[in-house]
Amino acid sequence: MLQEFDAGSRGGRKSRGHTGEGVTICFICVDALALYREFRARGVDASTPFVGNGMWVTGVKDPDGHRLEFESETET
Repeated sequence: MLQEFDAGSRGGRKSRGHTGEGVTICFICVDALALYREFRARGVDASTPFVGNGMWVTGVKDPDGHRLEFESETET
């Protein structure tokens, strides 16, 4: 899934923003928790995993500021 922020939707104000602002790329993977642990072990600032819509979710920002999220199914 690719989501992009609509700069015109913020209370009618236009915003120039920064490269990558408002862009999220979501990847469905086998084990988001394992990715989180791997990211942290390598010094990558990954977000604390949470459950949303029946999926574990963790994410990072790429060098351009795009949000990359990794999701895997859970019964939690």
